[in-house]
Amino acid sequence: MGIFSFFSKKKQQETLDRGLEKTKGSVLTKLARAVAGKSKVDDDVLDNLEEVLITSDVGVETTLKIISRIEERVARDKYVSTKELNTMLREEIAALLTEAGSTSSDAAEWDLPADHKPYVILVVGVNGVGKTTTIGKLAWQFRQAGKKVVLGAADTFRAAAVEQLCIWGERAGVPVVKQQMGSDPASVAFDTLQSAKAQGADVVLIDTAGRLHNKVGLMNELKKIKDVMKKVQPQAPDEVLLVLDGSTGQNAFEQAKQFAAVTQISALAITKLDGTAKGGVVIGISDQLQVPVKYIGLGEGMEDLQLFDKTQFVETLFK
Repeated sequence: MGIFSFFSKKKQQETLDRGLEKTKGSVLTKLARAVAGKSKVDDDVLDNLEEVLITSDVGVETTLKIISRIEERVARDKYVSTKELNTMLREEIAALLTEAGSTSSDAAEWDLPADHKPYVILVVGVNGVGKTTTIGKLAWQFRQAGKKVVLGAADTFRAAAVEQLCIWGERAGVPVVKQQMGSDPASVAFDTLQSAKAQGADVVLIDTAGRLHNKVGLMNELKKIKDVMKKVQPQAPDEVLLVLDGSTGQNAFEQAKQFAAVTQISALAITKLDGTAKGGVVIGISDQLQVPVKYIGLGEGMEDLQLFDKTQFVETLFK
């Protein structure tokens, strides 16, 4: 590892430590109470652990899965000390994230497939979760990695959304393809992809409208965007990225389910994890949707949007 890579990793870890501070403090405090006065893992400890996970926004179904796996290990090993419980939790949570496709540090680079370009990311999510902000930060991160980026303002439902994306485009130093408010979002996506191909861009990020009150309308709109882009590039989009606000806990869970019902989600970006104790939602959403977490937002700065590293996340949460 070169010296610049070392300092980059160090800074990333510091950002993660800071961003997960409240979640980590909450989980470890509850965990300490769960095993207080106990030397071995028994039914009482497992009941307490179940409560710890549920109140940490891991979600009921995922919590029951984790408890079941730990119960099996306790039954198999006959005697498990409470000191071993922390290690078990790390292993089982990391296993769930692996099963959902989340990666560890070996794959955590801002790389893109070399076999074709541009790599097209269609970004979805309700208004207010940090969707447009996430696109701007992603554009900056890809540009820092030496990629040529083009943004598409296909959320034509709100004038503010187009303006906001243009502001982020300026900050990141990347072009934004836009049309008038009320234009056909599919037309914007088509123009964006054509422009990106003409410019030899490496990656395209397309913003979409964030409304769920009319699921049929949203589903039809996303399908039309995808169909139109395929006329320019048959495999587009390469990725459908759902952005969720981690600070809303179980509400983010519900949003994830609703979006998964109207379109195929291939990756998750979970924002606003700094300043909240609800970071456990990262584990539950990924497990229940069986969709990998790809990015996490840990602050206001451009560099505070990180590639998700499951090993680093779990180690930070329980250290």
